[in-house]
Amino acid sequence: MKKLHDASVARSKKVNKIEGIKELKDPIEAFNMIETYAKEGYQSIPDEDKKYFLKCFGIFDKHTLTPEQFMMRVRVPGGHLSADQANAIGQIAKLYGQDYIDITTRAQVELRYLSIEDMPNIIQALKKVGLDSYQTGVDNFRNIVTDPLDELGFDTILPSYKVLEKIQSQFLHNPEWISTLPRKFNTGITGSLSNRCNIFGQDCCFALTQKDGVYGYNMYLGGRVGIIAKNANIFLKNEEEVLKAFDSITNIFKEFGFRDNRNKNRLHFLIEAVGMEEISNAIRQTAGVDFASAGITMTSMNSNDSESGRVQLRDGSFGIQVVVPSGIFNGTDLIKVASLSVEHGNSQVRFNVEQNILILGVNDVDTLLADEFFTKFKNVNTPYFNNLIACAGTQHCTFGVIENKQDAVDLSQYLSEKVPMESGRIRMYWSACVKGCGTHEIADIGFEGCKAKVNGVTEDGVHITLGGKVVSDGKNGYTVMKAAPLRLAKYYIETLALEYKKLRLQNESFESFNDRVLVNYTPAYIGFMMKLQAYLRAKDIEIDLNINSVLKTGKNEEFEVFELGRKIHYLLSKEEAYSSYARFTNVNKREKLTALKKLVPNIDEALSEVVFKMLDEEEKRAVVFSELTPLIEL
Repeated sequence: MKKLHDASVARSKKVNKIEGIKELKDPIEAFNMIETYAKEGYQSIPDEDKKYFLKCFGIFDKHTLTPEQFMMRVRVPGGHLSADQANAIGQIAKLYGQDYIDITTRAQVELRYLSIEDMPNIIQALKKVGLDSYQTGVDNFRNIVTDPLDELGFDTILPSYKVLEKIQSQFLHNPEWISTLPRKFNTGITGSLSNRCNIFGQDCCFALTQKDGVYGYNMYLGGRVGIIAKNANIFLKNEEEVLKAFDSITNIFKEFGFRDNRNKNRLHFLIEAVGMEEISNAIRQTAGVDFASAGITMTSMNSNDSESGRVQLRDGSFGIQVVVPSGIFNGTDLIKVASLSVEHGNSQVRFNVEQNILILGVNDVDTLLADEFFTKFKNVNTPYFNNLIACAGTQHCTFGVIENKQDAVDLSQYLSEKVPMESGRIRMYWSACVKGCGTHEIADIGFEGCKAKVNGVTEDGVHITLGGKVVSDGKNGYTVMKAAPLRLAKYYIETLALEYKKLRLQNESFESFNDRVLVNYTPAYIGFMMKLQAYLRAKDIEIDLNINSVLKTGKNEEFEVFELGRKIHYLLSKEEAYSSYARFTNVNKREKLTALKKLVPNIDEALSEVVFKMLDEEEKRAVVFSELTPLIEL
């Protein structure tokens, strides 16, 4: 524990301003004033309550975006709702929040456009159905995620929702844990073989494991935006051990977690400072239990439920998906979902971390899907919508750099029309800024909002990543484009969609396609090909070229440049660029290469210039794709 103490002392020379605000009052004092604020109006609310204390109870001042209005984040443990609870949330949205609902990436909901005058009624309406918004913001334990199917799923070995509730009971409504952490704390638990809840993206999570023939959970720690949680080498064989380990790590974080730089105060940074072994030993010591070392993690499959839009449950009934693009929903339709779940299912509704809805216990699937509701919200849309995620964006979040939600919908709609596919799985996740609330870093295709500069003019842009994973211990994606203009991103992603459609094996997901095809090339090559092919389509230049058209070059960027240039030259002119490929002997001078436009309809100077730079050996240039890209901008 000495290492933890020393690390904490080293980072305690000064504290951030939020820690100073916390000292002003007990957060519950602000919550208890809500009825008074409702009577006296928005202007009566002190700044510290607007900026911090009310956020402890999920009430966020949105005055800068929607004057004198609030957003409320409603805690939905594990995304599990009864029909009555779903109906209540829908009614609240209709009565008080302009009928608007956001489904979030923590499988809960956000209600917007709320006034302080209505807040007491909203709180009471939630309380009647066993819901609230406690501790869903700032330095608190956030909504715990789990498999939305849990004990109903065929691939669930250890039902975990009841354990989730016991974990939650350790902190929820407990004054000792309201706003006493150094930073927010995300938790997840799953006893399923399939990872339906982004389990490895949490500060602390428990994933299905087997050790010596016993099923339990491996403990993972330190996940956050852009970082996957790491194995803590702790196996927990039962519910009691899970609760003790959770209590231990949270007390360690509360006591030793850093309180200086808020950008570096998550549990990840404490682990980084002292090492995972030190943290694991401290957990055992604090819990007073010599937990076993880690077993074999079994939560490793990537569920394909969304591709068919239905999944059979243990009792023979089905869970039916409702596709909600970007999580943009409304109260009226949630009331309808609640009604459908009673009429056709077992009165259970689930949100998932991909911002979609599940109606559970459905026996007559065809009758349910015949309801007019499914003409608006599809059961299965296209691979571009079925697993789409987008965080709030500029319309609802002051941190947002791009609009995001509608951007995500627009791009998916464009791809659905330009590259239609009836099957396939492509997880496209959008974050409006570097904070990464859209979990873009673990997407098949990820988008992070930024600003792009084009000809000296700043406009909306996105960083584009590929190859993120939610399976096993997870994996972050790799960047193929930095600051691509947002208005052009659809053309670049169209290239990927065309390649996926053309080259995919039967029933192959984009994740598998990346592992089989794209993994053989450098990110620079893939990004260049995305732009090059978009350029060729825009110029109506016919070249039979695909991402997989270059010989495997050991991911050597310079060889990739040369090999692609040679390929393009031959496809355009039907002549080899070199008399002796092995010696790189250049027999085609610049004059001949720039004359390619005379040989091929629609060829232009820019493309011939690109080919020349790829093949030119006389100048002995170190050619890289980043130098060539400006020549093929749309």
